[in-house]
Amino acid sequence: MRFLAIATLALTLLSGCTSIQLAPLPEGMTDQPPADWVRRSQALTSFDHWLLQGKLAVKQPSDSGTAVINRWQQQQEHYDLSLSSSFLGLGTTRLQGVPGFIELTLANGDSYRSSEPEQLVKAATGWSLPVDNLAWWIRGLPAPDGNFRLLFDQNRQLAILEQNGWEIRYDRWQTFVDELPALPARITALKENKRVRVVITEWQREN
Repeated sequence: MRFLAIATLALTLLSGCTSIQLAPLPEGMTDQPPADWVRRSQALTSFDHWLLQGKLAVKQPSDSGTAVINRWQQQQEHYDLSLSSSFLGLGTTRLQGVPGFIELTLANGDSYRSSEPEQLVKAATGWSLPVDNLAWWIRGLPAPDGNFRLLFDQNRQLAILEQNGWEIRYDRWQTFVDELPALPARITALKENKRVRVVITEWQREN
């Protein structure tokens, strides 16, 4: 069943590449996937148990701030994300959940639950974060739900992913895990006047 799910997603990745129209294409970009895209996307889709560390920066009109990603553990759809930031209150803020549900624990111990993850994060921190999609975008994959557009650079590397009103730019790729393709090392996500930047310093596979 898992193989069939991965194969289905791979076909979706190819068929969905033209679901959002951009005209003209940015200079030096193509919307034609490279020959190894299906193999690569299958490998990254299967990479669904992992642990990473890094930094997060949010810039928006109302407020901006940075945070250290102490620990982001992903086990299939379940995420457990621990952030430290003076903006969030000199301590650790923890986000746990699955798509469509989140539990957020602030540094002072207050805990909140919601079926609207993005709305809860915004209410608690003031930040607009595409929580449900990040686990996909962080690997260089479109989320399963919603139209998307992929653009590749002259090196046939994914450069831009557009989905759900966000433009995700892949600024740097790096080999973190043996037997896997290169993974994003720096990502910039843009939506209207909002910007979210993620820098990954360590990424490893979990069993």
